[in-house]
Amino acid sequence: METPVTRPVLVDDLAEDLRALGVRPGGVLLAHASLSSLGWVVGGEQAVVLALEAALGEDGTLVMPSQSWQLCDPAYLRDPGVPEETWDAVRAGMPAYDPAWTPTRTMGAVVEALRTQPGTLRSAHPHRSFVARGPLAPEVLAEHLLEDPVGEGSPLAALYRQDAQVLLLGVGFDKNTSLHLAEARSGLPVGTLPNGAPVLVGGERRWVTFDEPVVDDADFVAAGEDFAAHGGVTTGAVGAARAHLMDQRALVDHATAWFTRTRGALAG
Repeated sequence: METPVTRPVLVDDLAEDLRALGVRPGGVLLAHASLSSLGWVVGGEQAVVLALEAALGEDGTLVMPSQSWQLCDPAYLRDPGVPEETWDAVRAGMPAYDPAWTPTRTMGAVVEALRTQPGTLRSAHPHRSFVARGPLAPEVLAEHLLEDPVGEGSPLAALYRQDAQVLLLGVGFDKNTSLHLAEARSGLPVGTLPNGAPVLVGGERRWVTFDEPVVDDADFVAAGEDFAAHGGVTTGAVGAARAHLMDQRALVDHATAWFTRTRGALAG
């Protein structure tokens, strides 16, 4: 018995769906995307990037998270497959973070396609970088502090200032990195954890150490659902995927108050 052939999804189809959803031409868009959710996309991950760029137009700026967890300090990761007695050797053997070359890890095929596209820029953080392409890319990525990867010293805060939109393309609120900015703004006390990374300083590889805030995404889905229940999310189909579009400022403002209220009650 033959398997039915699914209708192919083309770049123009995706771009049309994105425009219908409400992606603003000339705007700034922080996208989180799952290629497998979109169906049979002709051209795969490259087609998805082209569709996102087509929906934004030449004056728009596309941004995606491009994290590279493989460069974290093994003491931070606590991977049971990496014995403690090997940690010094692991630290010494890691290649230095190179924004143009270091691959992402666990971020999906679409962001890798954007990362390697000519003209794409990447922020300086060796673990929690963002990539961006478009007129406002340099401004969005200008600051990314080691000790503040998702707070005021990060591209997430720059996106807030630029009144960006957030797109969840076939993924849920558990992947919505903007909620980390809301965490940081909630005013609740958080601890820090030591971390480290190999970076280039004056063209030479160095291992640098820093303390970063503890983050927690366990309640991100609940926070996102509450925002959606208050009318903050537009939902529709893009290809075969269920997509959610929202204004980042509204999301962060709502979630900041929500975290302060709900997490504060638990802490109290």
